[in-house]
Amino acid sequence: MSTMEPSADRQRRKAGMSSLGRLLPYAKPYVWQFALVLVLVVIFNASTVMQPYLVKVAIDSDISTKHPNYHGVLVIALIYVGVVIIGVAANFAQTVLLQNAGQNVIRTIRLALFSHIERQAMRFFDTRAVGRLVTNVSNDTETVSQFFTNFFLSLIRDALSIIMIIVAMFELNGRIALYCMVLIPIIFAISIGFRGQLRRAYQTTRTRLSNVNAFLAENLAGMRIIQIFHQEERQSRAFEELNESHRQANVYEYRTSVWFNRAFEVLGNVAVAAVVWIGGGAVLKHWIAFGTLYAFIRYIQQFFQPINAMTQQWNTLQSSMVAADRIGQVLAVQPEIVDAPDTVTVDPANIRGRIEFHHVTFGYQPEQPVLKDINFVIEPGQFIGVVGATGAGKSSVMSLLTRFYEPQAGDITVDGISIRAYAQADLHRIIGIVQQDVSVFTGTVADNIRLFREDISDAKVHQAAEIVGADVLIRRLPNGYATQLYGKGSNLSAGERQLISFARIVALNPRILILDEATASLDSQTEELVQRGLHAVAEDRTTIVIAHRLSTIRRADNILVFDKGRLVEQGTHAQLVARAGLYAMLDAESGVEAGTRDTRPL
Repeated sequence: MSTMEPSADRQRRKAGMSSLGRLLPYAKPYVWQFALVLVLVVIFNASTVMQPYLVKVAIDSDISTKHPNYHGVLVIALIYVGVVIIGVAANFAQTVLLQNAGQNVIRTIRLALFSHIERQAMRFFDTRAVGRLVTNVSNDTETVSQFFTNFFLSLIRDALSIIMIIVAMFELNGRIALYCMVLIPIIFAISIGFRGQLRRAYQTTRTRLSNVNAFLAENLAGMRIIQIFHQEERQSRAFEELNESHRQANVYEYRTSVWFNRAFEVLGNVAVAAVVWIGGGAVLKHWIAFGTLYAFIRYIQQFFQPINAMTQQWNTLQSSMVAADRIGQVLAVQPEIVDAPDTVTVDPANIRGRIEFHHVTFGYQPEQPVLKDINFVIEPGQFIGVVGATGAGKSSVMSLLTRFYEPQAGDITVDGISIRAYAQADLHRIIGIVQQDVSVFTGTVADNIRLFREDISDAKVHQAAEIVGADVLIRRLPNGYATQLYGKGSNLSAGERQLISFARIVALNPRILILDEATASLDSQTEELVQRGLHAVAEDRTTIVIAHRLSTIRRADNILVFDKGRLVEQGTHAQLVARAGLYAMLDAESGVEAGTRDTRPL
């Protein structure tokens, strides 16, 4: 076990450094700003190193002499003040410039990460918790920003400061400077001793924080279920366990970091005492001047300041490596579904809407197919019903048509062209889908109808709402179409959200319309209003309805009946009932509802 852990640590460290390396190209547009920061760092460090030397000159040349030179002291004092002012100005400029460059880099990384996630197929989201992805885009990028700001500045400024201080000490007195160099191997020994513990502590803290975020996102999304089944106490206990685990990791990380820093603090004080002892003896023997001893003491103190600052940034490097590795793991996932290099050019307005499934087999896990050798044709303008028990494969058919997933075998065509030949953007303009669970985004009602597309005017938004009967309901809202929607549209009823989704379809005007049990959450009055609107919407449009209530599709041109991943029946309602198969059994189970109300949107 002991031989495996260091190897695992090395692998993680290499992965973290490699991930940081992959993020460096995002800093390329800001190279000139980082170069200017380097110049300002040199100026600041030079001003810092000059200060003890100026005091040394004043002591040895103007104060500790038989005839003190007050004018010389004044000149040195003025120069000292000027050097300090220059250093402060350079420090201010370098900090502001570096923060600006670093935040620009992180903005670019965050946008690239978000865009990369947006390009992923649905299988990517099936296997990843939303909370973890939120952590990647928000927390992890923020952690990496510390690398480009705090750590980068510390590495350049403090490393350069150490070099300048060493050079200055050797210029003052080579013998005492050599004694001071004994500290370097001790510093390395302490760093190596703590390095592994610090890295493991930072990795553990980040992992447990990610677990907390994932649990929180999952529970907030399912709060209604938690409350209705009275699971508050149980979930609170589970959340407390995760928080306690994160707290323990944080405490251990902080304790390890404190031990690390205090070890350097003790070493620094011991070094100052050693210089006072060695240098003091040299002063008493008149080997060196008192001003030189003062400068050495100040340089030793300055020597440990950048070292301590760099060690303080060790956790920043470790956290950045862990965060960069997590970001790198997401960026390394190539989109499963990409546009072909020779996509066809189409005008959505010229699409007729003929759909064909040709020997399609598909499984979310390839070895476990949920659709098996599916064949059917939908002619342009037809109204098609899709029915079957839960898990029969109805929604999978629609997911394949919209190319959220790729089939393992077979092909799907629209107007005789494989959907793989369409650009995904064009395919999604051709096909519109309305689901029972409506997605509402933060913004106005009008924004949610046009989906923030600037090419859809307010007039078209209002017209779309009127067609589906949503205009009257929207105008009753506090600010009408300008009403702000928040929290997935929590300030709207389920029916209002569904009506907005229908208006969205009309505004976007797809040639193929998919309704995935879209009216299930509406009351009878609202549903009748929606059905009247959909009569106009579905005109000259291929419409596919996935239905649990057979009353919705009784007058469909064709009904596809799925069972256990196979298309077992198809035909009109009358044909299927006469066949006395699975559909007839489902129709009988639906009872009076199937025969009393026709809600077909045509």
